[in-house]
Amino acid sequence: MNTATTEPLKNARIAVIGYGSQGRAHALNLHESGLDVVVGARPDGPSWQRAQEDGLTVAEPAEAVKGADLVAFLTPDMVQPAVYAESIEPNIKPGAALLFAHGFNVHFGQIKPRADIDVNLVAPKGPGALVRSEYQRGRGVPCLIAVHQDATGQAEARARAYAAGIGGARAMLIATDFKEETETDLFGEQAVLCGGASELVTKGFETLVEAGYQPEIAYYEVMHELKLIVDLFYEGGLAKMLQFVSETAQYGDYTRGPRVVDEGTKARMKEVLREIQDGSFAREWTAEYAAGLPNYRKFKEADLAHPIEKVGAQLRARMAWLQKDSKAASGTGESLKKAG
Repeated sequence: MNTATTEPLKNARIAVIGYGSQGRAHALNLHESGLDVVVGARPDGPSWQRAQEDGLTVAEPAEAVKGADLVAFLTPDMVQPAVYAESIEPNIKPGAALLFAHGFNVHFGQIKPRADIDVNLVAPKGPGALVRSEYQRGRGVPCLIAVHQDATGQAEARARAYAAGIGGARAMLIATDFKEETETDLFGEQAVLCGGASELVTKGFETLVEAGYQPEIAYYEVMHELKLIVDLFYEGGLAKMLQFVSETAQYGDYTRGPRVVDEGTKARMKEVLREIQDGSFAREWTAEYAAGLPNYRKFKEADLAHPIEKVGAQLRARMAWLQKDSKAASGTGESLKKAG
Protein backbone atom coordinates (compact mmCIF):
# COMPACT_ATOMS: atom_id res chain seq x y z
CA MET A 1 0.00 0.00 0.00
CA ASN A 2 1.47 3.36 -1.02
CA THR A 3 -0.86 5.61 0.97
CA ALA A 4 1.25 7.61 3.41
CA THR A 5 1.29 11.14 4.77
CA THR A 6 3.74 13.20 6.78
CA GLU A 7 1.31 13.35 9.73
CA PRO A 8 3.38 11.07 12.05
CA LEU A 9 6.25 13.57 11.74
CA LYS A 10 4.11 16.70 11.88
CA ASN A 11 5.53 17.92 15.20
CA ALA A 12 8.88 16.15 14.92
CA ARG A 13 12.34 17.62 14.42
CA ILE A 14 14.32 15.86 11.71
CA ALA A 15 18.11 15.98 11.61
CA VAL A 16 19.61 15.18 8.22
CA ILE A 17 23.24 14.18 8.73
CA GLY A 18 25.12 14.60 5.45
CA TYR A 19 24.37 17.03 2.64
CA GLY A 20 25.56 15.25 -0.47
CA SER A 21 23.34 14.29 -3.40
CA GLN A 22 20.75 12.37 -1.38
CA GLY A 23 21.09 14.45 1.78
CA ARG A 24 20.39 17.71 0.02
CA ALA A 25 17.40 16.29 -1.86
CA HIS A 26 15.92 14.76 1.29
CA ALA A 27 16.43 17.86 3.41
CA LEU A 28 14.92 20.25 0.87
CA ASN A 29 11.98 17.98 0.08
CA LEU A 30 11.21 17.44 3.78
CA HIS A 31 11.49 21.19 4.42
CA GLU A 32 9.15 22.00 1.55
CA SER A 33 6.74 19.35 2.85
CA GLY A 34 6.35 21.51 5.93
CA LEU A 35 8.55 19.50 8.29
CA ASP A 36 11.09 20.87 10.78
CA VAL A 37 14.55 20.10 9.39
CA VAL A 38 18.08 20.77 10.61
CA VAL A 39 21.13 19.74 8.59
CA GLY A 40 24.15 18.27 10.34
CA ALA A 41 27.42 19.26 8.64
CA ARG A 42 31.01 20.23 9.40
CA PRO A 43 31.42 24.00 9.85
CA ASP A 44 34.56 23.96 7.68
CA GLY A 45 33.00 21.92 4.86
CA PRO A 46 31.26 23.08 1.67
CA SER A 47 27.99 21.42 2.71
CA TRP A 48 27.53 23.87 5.59
CA GLN A 49 27.55 26.91 3.32
CA ARG A 50 25.43 25.23 0.66
CA ALA A 51 22.75 24.22 3.16
CA GLN A 52 22.66 27.77 4.52
CA GLU A 53 22.37 29.16 1.00
CA ASP A 54 19.47 26.75 0.45
CA GLY A 55 17.68 28.35 3.39
CA LEU A 56 18.06 25.51 5.86
CA THR A 57 19.08 25.51 9.51
CA VAL A 58 22.58 24.02 9.92
CA ALA A 59 24.44 22.73 12.96
CA GLU A 60 27.38 20.50 13.75
CA PRO A 61 26.28 16.83 13.59
CA ALA A 62 26.25 16.25 17.35
CA GLU A 63 24.21 19.40 17.95
CA ALA A 64 21.80 18.55 15.14
CA VAL A 65 21.17 15.13 16.66
CA LYS A 66 20.40 16.47 20.14
CA GLY A 67 16.65 16.75 20.55
CA ALA A 68 15.86 15.36 17.09
CA ASP A 69 12.93 12.95 16.85
CA LEU A 70 14.31 11.40 13.65
CA VAL A 71 17.92 11.33 12.51
CA ALA A 72 18.39 10.62 8.78
CA PHE A 73 21.91 9.22 8.46
CA LEU A 74 22.96 10.10 4.90
CA THR A 75 26.76 10.13 4.97
CA PRO A 76 28.85 7.64 2.90
CA ASP A 77 28.97 4.04 4.16
CA MET A 78 32.58 3.97 5.27
CA VAL A 79 32.44 7.11 7.42
CA GLN A 80 29.19 6.17 9.14
CA PRO A 81 30.62 4.02 11.99
CA ALA A 82 32.87 6.84 13.19
CA VAL A 83 30.15 9.48 12.84
CA TYR A 84 27.70 7.24 14.69
CA ALA A 85 30.11 6.67 17.58
CA GLU A 86 31.15 10.31 17.84
CA SER A 87 28.00 12.27 17.08
CA ILE A 88 24.91 10.09 17.08
CA GLU A 89 25.06 7.39 19.76
CA PRO A 90 25.91 9.79 22.63
CA ASN A 91 23.31 12.34 21.56
CA ILE A 92 20.27 10.67 20.03
CA LYS A 93 17.46 10.71 22.55
CA PRO A 94 15.59 7.57 23.68
CA GLY A 95 12.58 6.90 21.48
CA ALA A 96 13.99 8.74 18.49
CA ALA A 97 14.33 7.10 15.07
CA LEU A 98 17.60 6.49 13.25
CA LEU A 99 16.95 6.27 9.51
CA PHE A 100 19.31 4.96 6.83
CA ALA A 101 19.20 5.08 3.02
CA HIS A 102 21.36 1.93 2.76
CA GLY A 103 21.51 -0.95 5.20
CA PHE A 104 25.20 -1.86 4.83
CA ASN A 105 26.52 -0.89 8.26
CA VAL A 106 23.58 -2.18 10.26
CA HIS A 107 23.26 -5.44 8.34
CA PHE A 108 26.97 -6.25 8.58
CA GLY A 109 27.29 -5.17 12.22
CA GLN A 110 29.50 -2.13 11.69
CA ILE A 111 26.89 -0.10 13.58
CA LYS A 112 24.96 -1.60 16.49
CA PRO A 113 22.23 0.92 17.30
CA ARG A 114 21.10 1.41 20.88
CA ALA A 115 18.10 -0.69 21.88
CA ASP A 116 15.99 2.31 22.89
CA ILE A 117 15.65 3.83 19.40
CA ASP A 118 13.81 2.92 16.22
CA VAL A 119 15.99 1.91 13.28
CA ASN A 120 14.48 2.10 9.83
CA LEU A 121 15.35 2.58 6.19
CA VAL A 122 14.02 4.66 3.31
CA ALA A 123 15.98 4.11 0.09
CA PRO A 124 14.88 6.04 -3.02
CA LYS A 125 15.55 4.08 -6.19
CA GLY A 126 17.12 6.99 -8.00
CA PRO A 127 19.90 9.58 -7.62
CA GLY A 128 19.45 12.60 -5.41
CA ALA A 129 19.05 14.93 -8.38
CA LEU A 130 16.07 12.88 -9.57
CA VAL A 131 14.56 12.68 -6.05
CA ARG A 132 14.68 16.46 -5.98
CA SER A 133 13.47 17.19 -9.51
CA GLU A 134 10.59 14.72 -9.33
CA TYR A 135 9.44 16.22 -6.04
CA GLN A 136 9.50 19.69 -7.60
CA ARG A 137 7.33 18.37 -10.44
CA GLY A 138 4.75 17.10 -7.95
CA ARG A 139 5.81 13.50 -8.44
CA GLY A 140 8.20 11.17 -6.66
CA VAL A 141 10.78 8.39 -6.94
CA PRO A 142 9.80 4.91 -5.66
CA CYS A 143 11.32 4.05 -2.30
CA LEU A 144 12.21 0.89 -0.44
CA ILE A 145 11.18 1.01 3.23
CA ALA A 146 12.26 -1.30 6.05
CA VAL A 147 12.24 -1.56 9.83
CA HIS A 148 15.21 -3.11 11.62
CA GLN A 149 14.29 -2.18 15.18
CA ASP A 150 10.94 -0.97 16.52
CA ALA A 151 11.50 0.39 20.01
CA THR A 152 8.45 2.66 20.05
CA GLY A 153 5.87 0.84 17.98
CA GLN A 154 6.03 3.75 15.53
CA ALA A 155 9.04 2.79 13.41
CA GLU A 156 7.11 1.85 10.28
CA ALA A 157 4.78 4.86 10.57
CA ARG A 158 7.77 7.16 10.83
CA ALA A 159 9.49 5.55 7.85
CA ARG A 160 6.36 5.90 5.73
CA ALA A 161 5.93 9.51 6.80
CA TYR A 162 9.55 10.25 5.91
CA ALA A 163 9.02 8.62 2.49
CA ALA A 164 5.97 10.82 2.02
CA GLY A 165 8.00 13.88 2.97
CA ILE A 166 10.63 13.26 0.29
CA GLY A 167 7.99 12.42 -2.34
CA GLY A 168 8.39 8.65 -2.52
CA ALA A 169 4.82 7.90 -1.45
CA ARG A 170 3.59 9.72 -4.57
CA ALA A 171 5.16 6.94 -6.64
CA MET A 172 5.54 3.59 -4.82
CA LEU A 173 6.67 2.26 -1.46
CA ILE A 174 8.11 -1.27 -1.49
CA ALA A 175 8.46 -3.08 1.83
CA THR A 176 11.75 -4.91 2.36
CA ASP A 177 14.27 -5.55 5.13
CA PHE A 178 17.86 -4.45 5.73
CA LYS A 179 19.24 -7.80 4.56
CA GLU A 180 17.43 -7.83 1.22
CA GLU A 181 18.11 -4.17 0.45
CA THR A 182 21.80 -4.43 1.25
CA GLU A 183 22.60 -7.73 -0.43
CA THR A 184 20.65 -7.08 -3.64
CA ASP A 185 22.07 -3.57 -3.91
CA LEU A 186 25.66 -4.78 -3.58
CA PHE A 187 25.05 -7.62 -6.02
CA GLY A 188 23.57 -5.27 -8.62
CA GLU A 189 26.56 -2.95 -8.38
CA GLN A 190 29.17 -5.69 -8.52
CA ALA A 191 27.77 -8.18 -11.00
CA VAL A 192 25.78 -6.01 -13.40
CA LEU A 193 25.67 -2.23 -13.07
CA CYS A 194 29.30 -1.34 -12.37
CA GLY A 195 31.50 -4.41 -12.36
CA GLY A 196 29.64 -6.42 -14.98
CA ALA A 197 28.90 -3.61 -17.41
CA SER A 198 32.36 -2.02 -17.28
CA GLU A 199 34.13 -5.34 -17.76
CA LEU A 200 31.84 -6.27 -20.66
CA VAL A 201 32.55 -2.92 -22.35
CA THR A 202 36.33 -2.98 -21.88
CA LYS A 203 36.67 -6.62 -22.93
CA GLY A 204 34.59 -5.91 -26.03
CA PHE A 205 36.78 -2.91 -26.85
CA GLU A 206 39.97 -4.98 -26.41
CA THR A 207 38.59 -7.77 -28.61
CA LEU A 208 37.90 -5.40 -31.50
CA VAL A 209 41.18 -3.46 -31.21
CA GLU A 210 43.25 -6.64 -30.92
CA ALA A 211 41.54 -7.87 -34.10
CA GLY A 212 42.83 -4.79 -35.94
CA TYR A 213 39.81 -2.48 -35.87
CA GLN A 214 40.20 1.25 -35.21
CA PRO A 215 39.92 2.17 -31.51
CA GLU A 216 37.56 5.02 -32.35
CA ILE A 217 35.11 2.69 -34.09
CA ALA A 218 35.45 0.11 -31.32
CA TYR A 219 34.60 2.80 -28.76
CA TYR A 220 31.45 3.81 -30.58
CA GLU A 221 30.27 0.22 -30.95
CA VAL A 222 30.79 -1.03 -27.41
CA MET A 223 30.52 2.03 -25.16
CA HIS A 224 28.91 5.00 -26.87
CA GLU A 225 25.96 3.07 -28.29
CA LEU A 226 25.36 1.32 -24.97
CA LYS A 227 23.34 4.36 -23.89
CA LEU A 228 20.75 3.64 -26.57
CA ILE A 229 20.22 0.13 -25.26
CA VAL A 230 20.22 1.14 -21.59
CA ASP A 231 17.68 3.89 -22.26
CA LEU A 232 15.40 1.40 -24.00
CA PHE A 233 15.74 -1.02 -21.06
CA TYR A 234 15.01 1.82 -18.65
CA GLU A 235 11.93 2.96 -20.53
CA GLY A 236 10.35 -0.37 -21.41
CA GLY A 237 12.43 -3.39 -20.47
CA LEU A 238 13.50 -6.11 -22.89
CA ALA A 239 10.32 -5.64 -24.91
CA LYS A 240 11.10 -2.03 -25.87
CA MET A 241 14.73 -2.82 -26.63
CA LEU A 242 13.68 -5.61 -29.01
CA GLN A 243 11.07 -3.33 -30.59
CA PHE A 244 13.62 -0.70 -31.53
CA VAL A 245 16.62 -2.73 -32.70
CA SER A 246 16.87 -4.46 -36.05
CA GLU A 247 15.95 -8.09 -36.68
CA THR A 248 19.64 -8.71 -37.35
CA ALA A 249 20.49 -7.34 -33.91
CA GLN A 250 17.72 -9.39 -32.35
CA TYR A 251 18.94 -12.62 -33.93
CA GLY A 252 22.49 -11.90 -32.76
CA ASP A 253 21.08 -11.24 -29.29
CA TYR A 254 19.24 -14.57 -29.19
CA THR A 255 22.04 -16.72 -30.58
CA ARG A 256 25.32 -15.07 -29.50
CA GLY A 257 24.49 -13.27 -26.26
CA PRO A 258 24.13 -16.53 -24.28
CA ARG A 259 27.56 -17.63 -25.55
CA VAL A 260 29.18 -14.57 -23.99
CA VAL A 261 27.17 -14.41 -20.79
CA ASP A 262 26.53 -18.09 -20.14
CA GLU A 263 25.84 -20.49 -17.28
CA GLY A 264 29.48 -20.13 -16.23
CA THR A 265 28.91 -16.40 -15.84
CA LYS A 266 25.80 -17.08 -13.78
CA ALA A 267 27.74 -19.53 -11.58
CA ARG A 268 30.35 -16.82 -10.93
CA MET A 269 27.56 -14.34 -10.17
CA LYS A 270 26.34 -16.79 -7.54
CA GLU A 271 29.85 -16.83 -6.05
CA VAL A 272 29.80 -13.04 -5.87
CA LEU A 273 26.39 -13.19 -4.19
CA ARG A 274 27.58 -15.77 -1.65
CA GLU A 275 30.51 -13.50 -0.72
CA ILE A 276 28.03 -10.70 -0.11
CA GLN A 277 25.68 -12.92 1.89
CA ASP A 278 28.34 -14.42 4.15
CA GLY A 279 29.94 -11.05 4.88
CA SER A 280 33.20 -11.76 3.03
CA PHE A 281 32.88 -8.69 0.83
CA ALA A 282 31.98 -6.43 3.75
CA ARG A 283 34.98 -7.62 5.75
CA GLU A 284 37.28 -7.22 2.73
CA TRP A 285 36.03 -3.72 1.94
CA THR A 286 36.15 -2.60 5.57
CA ALA A 287 39.76 -3.82 5.87
CA GLU A 288 40.67 -2.14 2.59
CA TYR A 289 39.25 1.18 3.79
CA ALA A 290 41.04 0.87 7.14
CA ALA A 291 44.33 0.22 5.33
CA GLY A 292 44.06 3.46 3.37
CA LEU A 293 42.57 2.03 0.13
CA PRO A 294 45.80 0.76 -1.51
CA ASN A 295 44.10 -1.81 -3.77
CA TYR A 296 41.14 0.47 -4.47
CA ARG A 297 43.49 3.19 -5.72
CA LYS A 298 45.49 0.72 -7.81
CA PHE A 299 42.34 -0.68 -9.45
CA LYS A 300 40.95 2.79 -10.11
CA GLU A 301 44.19 4.00 -11.68
CA ALA A 302 44.23 0.96 -13.96
CA ASP A 303 40.66 1.63 -15.09
CA LEU A 304 41.38 5.29 -15.79
CA ALA A 305 44.55 4.39 -17.71
CA HIS A 306 42.74 1.94 -20.02
CA PRO A 307 43.01 2.90 -23.72
CA ILE A 308 39.22 3.15 -23.98
CA GLU A 309 39.39 6.17 -21.65
CA LYS A 310 41.91 8.04 -23.82
CA VAL A 311 39.97 7.36 -27.01
CA GLY A 312 36.67 8.16 -25.32
CA ALA A 313 37.86 11.52 -24.00
CA GLN A 314 38.98 12.57 -27.49
CA LEU A 315 35.70 11.51 -29.07
CA ARG A 316 33.48 13.00 -26.38
CA ALA A 317 35.23 16.35 -26.80
CA ARG A 318 33.65 16.47 -30.28
CA MET A 319 30.14 15.74 -28.97
CA ALA A 320 28.71 19.21 -28.44
CA TRP A 321 25.50 17.83 -26.94
CA LEU A 322 27.46 16.32 -24.07
CA GLN A 323 29.01 19.67 -23.15
CA LYS A 324 25.56 21.26 -23.07
CA ASP A 325 24.03 18.48 -20.96
CA SER A 326 26.99 17.69 -18.70
CA LYS A 327 25.80 19.80 -15.77
CA ALA A 328 22.30 18.35 -15.87
CA ALA A 329 23.63 14.82 -16.10
CA SER A 330 26.26 15.13 -13.39
CA GLY A 331 24.05 13.67 -10.69
CA THR A 332 23.00 10.52 -12.48
CA GLY A 333 25.58 8.31 -10.81
CA GLU A 334 24.90 9.45 -7.27
CA SER A 335 22.36 6.73 -6.50
CA LEU A 336 25.19 4.25 -6.16
CA LYS A 337 27.08 6.35 -3.66
CA LYS A 338 24.61 5.51 -0.94
CA ALA A 339 23.68 8.93 0.19
CA GLY A 340 27.15 10.49 0.19
